Amino acid sequence: MPEDNSVPINQLLAALPRSEYQRLAPHLQLVSLSAGQILYEPGERISEVYFPNRAMISLVSIMEDGSTTEVGLVGNEGMVGLPVFLGGEFTTSCAIVQIPDGAMKLDAGVLKEEFHRGGELQRRLLLYTQALLTQVSQSAACNRQHTIEERLARWLLSVQDCIQKNEFPLTQEFIANMLGIRRSGVTVAAATLQRAGMIRYSRGKITIMERENLEAAACECYRLVQSELMRLLDSR
Repeated sequence: MPEDNSVPINQLLAALPRSEYQRLAPHLQLVSLSAGQILYEPGERISEVYFPNRAMISLVSIMEDGSTTEVGLVGNEGMVGLPVFLGGEFTTSCAIVQIPDGAMKLDAGVLKEEFHRGGELQRRLLLYTQALLTQVSQSAACNRQHTIEERLARWLLSVQDCIQKNEFPLTQEFIANMLGIRRSGVTVAAATLQRAGMIRYSRGKITIMERENLEAAACECYRLVQSELMRLLDSR
């Protein structure tokens, strides 16, 4: 984590013109996010937003029986708290820190004020919203159409993209909860990927060993979502 907020790590903040970023900078607070930390609960008014550095946050749907399924991933490329500028202020999902690191925290009122100026931040946030909607909708199709092994490969690649590291702490139980499947299914799929030399799993840590082969093992959804993300967020 950087010692100050003079050089943004988060891609949305880094893409802003200097003048826009300097307006936000005095209001940005560098915070440390811990694993399992809940940034907001379903139905809770969102008073602060987060721009992750190399933390990863899961947007999770929670059923009445307590079962969970991840509906979206937010990392270095994005922001947690989209309902703030979309006008809803509330959400039905839960935002949970999955992989700890730092983030820049910003008051919701400050974000809305800058958004309504109609500058580059507004444009970038709307593009990011479209990219996240693509991720969410494609995940719904993926969960219906593809094998657990393909989905696990896709998900691990997405995690790596979010935090920009090859190794990350994830238990099979946690992965099962995020993918909405049984732990036994994750065990079998992870063992298959490990035997093929694509990943190494040991003591709650997963290491990506052969990314190219892991991409080949993943379903088409990974490439579709990443292509759309790059198309939108690389837009000038």
